[in-house]
Amino acid sequence: MTNAVLSTSCSHHLLVRAARGEAVERPPVWAMRQAGRWDPEFNRVRNGLSFYEFSENVERSAQASLLPRRFGVDGIILFYDITTLPVAMGQRYVLQPSQGPVPDHPIRTLSDVERLEIQPDPKRFQHIRDLLNLVRQELCGELPVLVFAGAPFTVATYAIGTGKDIAATRRFAAEKPHVWEALLDRLTTATIHFLRTLIADGADVYQLFDSWAGLLEREEYERWAQCRHEVIFREAVGVPRILFVKEGPYLSAMAASGADVISLGVRHDLAAARRDYPQLVFQGNVDEKILRGGTPEQVYAATGACMAAGGGNRHIVNLSHGVDRATPVANFEAFVRAARGEPAA
Repeated sequence: MTNAVLSTSCSHHLLVRAARGEAVERPPVWAMRQAGRWDPEFNRVRNGLSFYEFSENVERSAQASLLPRRFGVDGIILFYDITTLPVAMGQRYVLQPSQGPVPDHPIRTLSDVERLEIQPDPKRFQHIRDLLNLVRQELCGELPVLVFAGAPFTVATYAIGTGKDIAATRRFAAEKPHVWEALLDRLTTATIHFLRTLIADGADVYQLFDSWAGLLEREEYERWAQCRHEVIFREAVGVPRILFVKEGPYLSAMAASGADVISLGVRHDLAAARRDYPQLVFQGNVDEKILRGGTPEQVYAATGACMAAGGGNRHIVNLSHGVDRATPVANFEAFVRAARGEPAA
């Protein structure tokens, strides 16, 4: 058991206990993007605001974060974006419908990197701190609160304006290696600072998202992603730490990252992962495509199969990725009911 987990040993929350590897009465359940556009109530709360207007409105984003509570999830993840940190560091973004976050001024030079605040004043992301505080007040200890950060590689791709275009990212890294490495270094330090601040403010768990690192070759992954994960998990401690790499192909590297919990995609065999890495906790891995396009009965059955593979302990029920905006509410309800051991509707 790591020092990070020891420091939260008094927590009674099912999700936290499962993330520490303790025996639990049932596996906890939550979902990435559980507060999102698939939920009509979320769209009512958003009320036409742009993404950044909405996420920076503490009262509305708190309402949105808390909406999944009515379905019976075992944790509340705060509603914000991985670009929150680079915005606090001094780089502005616009959310484009077809592209995702696009920077006003993409990083191109070492001077651009050096203008980013390496440890931004926490007042620069005060709305996230206020959001955490408000959600904790509303929950009154009922559920744990999860926070998150983008991992340096994925955030760096947005900072240079390439996003999930891995070929464009490779070209940038090859043409401007000193700029690229300096950007990764700066984001690593800032991410530790951001997470440490939220842990001190009362977050119960954090997840590190490296969404695009699964597209890398093994050597690239080790240089641009893995070594950054290791530093962050070593330096930002005090709560259970989850690593998410979308359909990450390098399970052995993920397992060696220092995370307490590894989130799996559909490419992974959950039962085999539990057998091969008995010291770790695994999260996932119901196919989010089944939630989007299946029937409630199919979702219920898929979730049951996932739980069987999870073995009842050292497992947090979640999806392979986030809840898609086209997911029917009835399917999300079936997912949670199955995970909680409740009868199908």
